[in-house]
Amino acid sequence: MERMKIMIGYDGSQGAESVLADLQRAGLPPDTEVLVISVAEEWIPTPIGKDEKEATAQADYAKSFITTIFPKWQVHAEAASGSPANILIRKAEEWNPEMIVVGSQGRTALGRFFFGSVSQKVLYGASCSVRIARGEKKGADEPVRIIAGVDGSKGAESAVAAISTRCWPRGTEARVVVAIDYMPRISTELVAHELKEWIASENARVKDDVDSAVSEFRGIGLNVSAVVKEGDAKKLLCAEADDWGADCIFVGARGMGTIERMLMGSVSSSVASRAHCSVEVIRLK
Repeated sequence: MERMKIMIGYDGSQGAESVLADLQRAGLPPDTEVLVISVAEEWIPTPIGKDEKEATAQADYAKSFITTIFPKWQVHAEAASGSPANILIRKAEEWNPEMIVVGSQGRTALGRFFFGSVSQKVLYGASCSVRIARGEKKGADEPVRIIAGVDGSKGAESAVAAISTRCWPRGTEARVVVAIDYMPRISTELVAHELKEWIASENARVKDDVDSAVSEFRGIGLNVSAVVKEGDAKKLLCAEADDWGADCIFVGARGMGTIERMLMGSVSSSVASRAHCSVEVIRLK
């Protein structure tokens, strides 16, 4: 993989610690440039410099931690004050990373109560891929396990492409997961017949995409399996990740429009909020 730029939001919380641990199982290339941003979330005016100093210390700590683990990476650190999500989104527009990495929760309960989690706001507002990290401590000998959600869409193709361009360690396991639509009950025989044919053709198309993904993953040396079941994609992806012990679920974002990103019912946003493992929502540029 060519050089990759990622931006990391770090606030010193337990969720942010997961971000740093999760980097080791994300398949990131040796030639990676990282910008760590720590934001002092201010709700009440405080003495000038107090929160900024704390944010600077946090950013420097994260930089030191990342450099120790990935000595070949080029790592920068910055501190700011204000709304964490807004600052991360605005900085991403300036710095143009391929991906923003954030923890599943921010540190400030008051901020989450009024405005929702930072991770969800970044997910909706960013124009690049977003990885919501929920890294769990695993032994170095445990293989990395990743799930690719496939549904025949362009977004799913982007998720498969993102996985295929990463630098995965030997023994990495990938599982392609697809949810097949239920056949609803229709009273009119003609409509039922046409609907059945349409669902059959869509499922056949998705099966071709599954076969293509499996072949592509095997081509880069991953150990691949596939799960095809009837059901709701949001629930199936999370359930498979839990049962299999996945490190991350990769899903595609259906679009980059404001309205599409704000639709809470989308598979990507639902999986990102429900999953117990990391989730990477892919928006290829």
